[in-house]
Amino acid sequence: MTVRNPDRRHLLRAGGALSLLGAAAPFALQLAAAGSAAGQSAPDYKALVCIFLFGGNDAHNMVLATDTDSWGRYFATRNTGVDPIALMPVGTARTAVGAVSPVTGRTASLGTPEAWGGVLPITPTAPNPVPAGTNATSRTFALHPFMAPTQTLFNSGRLAIVANVGTLVRPITKAQYLAKSVAYPANLFSHNDQQSTWQAGAAEGVRVGWGGQFGDMLSSMNGSNTLFTAISTAGNAVFLSGRNIIQYQMTTAAQPAVVVTGTTANSLFGSTVGPARLREIIQDTTSASLYAADYSTVVNRSMTAASTLNTAFTQTNVTAIPAPPAYTNAITGAVEANTLATQLQTVAKMIAANGTLGLKRQVFFVSLGGWDTHDKQNTTQPNLLAKVAQAMSYFDGVLGNIGGQDMRANVTTFTASDFSRTFTTNGDGTDHAWGGHHLVMGGAVKGKNIYGQYPTLGVDLGTFNNPDMARTALVPTTSVDQYGATMGKWMGVSDTDLDTIFPNLRYFTPRYLNFL
Repeated sequence: MTVRNPDRRHLLRAGGALSLLGAAAPFALQLAAAGSAAGQSAPDYKALVCIFLFGGNDAHNMVLATDTDSWGRYFATRNTGVDPIALMPVGTARTAVGAVSPVTGRTASLGTPEAWGGVLPITPTAPNPVPAGTNATSRTFALHPFMAPTQTLFNSGRLAIVANVGTLVRPITKAQYLAKSVAYPANLFSHNDQQSTWQAGAAEGVRVGWGGQFGDMLSSMNGSNTLFTAISTAGNAVFLSGRNIIQYQMTTAAQPAVVVTGTTANSLFGSTVGPARLREIIQDTTSASLYAADYSTVVNRSMTAASTLNTAFTQTNVTAIPAPPAYTNAITGAVEANTLATQLQTVAKMIAANGTLGLKRQVFFVSLGGWDTHDKQNTTQPNLLAKVAQAMSYFDGVLGNIGGQDMRANVTTFTASDFSRTFTTNGDGTDHAWGGHHLVMGGAVKGKNIYGQYPTLGVDLGTFNNPDMARTALVPTTSVDQYGATMGKWMGVSDTDLDTIFPNLRYFTPRYLNFL
């Protein structure tokens, strides 16, 4: 993707993202967005929700192959170190804290896999092909033991898994990667660069993301409220930055862009006329300074948008959106916040308001951090996976009844992350790697299946030369371009526009995956 030199419009974009008038403000600027010819009318509503897992989720402990050969290699590799991270096999009962596990012979504690029970089996509708390199005649699969809500969604047919997805420039094999004979993304194992490459197709510094470009192409479906096309509840995200569309950043509760308080209701320092005068000053666009006038325009639009949004949030179908259930830490048993579920509650409110706001296409960005598990993985990742499972299950349930309508077929939710992590353990954690597995949820999703090629796992041990793994990192067999383009096509973005948004898409076969 092209990085353009900063110009006046880009400076204003940056200015529009500054919460100068209060961190609680949902704050953004909408510049003119023409949209594509295909986006002039929309008979339905569709939304895309990106759940970004910042830090690099260890997908090897989220979605697991459990056939005898695969499990043997998995368990032998991960059941090592001072704090082994290997999960227990399907059907294993929980070992009481302080008791000795019959599987490992170790004493179980709250933060060890022995105490969690076995992985949760899932049965894909269409068996995943057996790749060369494994001795299995068929593959079987499971999820992390703390992801029971995800298992339920998978079995219901509203959740699919896309295997071994990663940032790619061209299709590449292990041999080509080791020989450096085929181009691959810059700075592969860098958090910032791979977060940017996942969201925008290039290393840190790129300005335009594929979610924002979806908004560029489809915003004209949203009538006069194009400002609410791309919405983040997780701060500024390059994923939502378009060439014309500007992301609308908001907190988990809609608030006015300017809040004035005093000793009297609706007053400013005790003056009842103060609030109106302050707004006049802020909204003054007559300054001789072009920058000041343009900045006032930014603020004015932000204030108007906030007022529109707060009014929409008073509608009955919005206020009826239930709060997420209390979350209990999967390891400690302590009640704590699940910020991902709270963000998805706000997304659900925006979806509920789509009729009032006249919206037809929206792209959302939410996130959960803490996935950089170089150490203490056993006490960190399981709780994060449990939060993802609870949040996605909550969101699915809420979408099932918004104002009396089942909106699940209108909303597709997917996970993304910097990268996965090494198959080997460093003793009590894992390090940066490449390809990983991801979840896609929605009523339009062809669920209860695994898409893409689930890889052969295991380290090279003499006679076993893993075709899918280079230096314990999976070489991706599905590109982010294919993953994103599949969802863009579902949203209504044209093939031609998708070639522009994902310039490397033409090198990959199949062009679109079949999960939608």
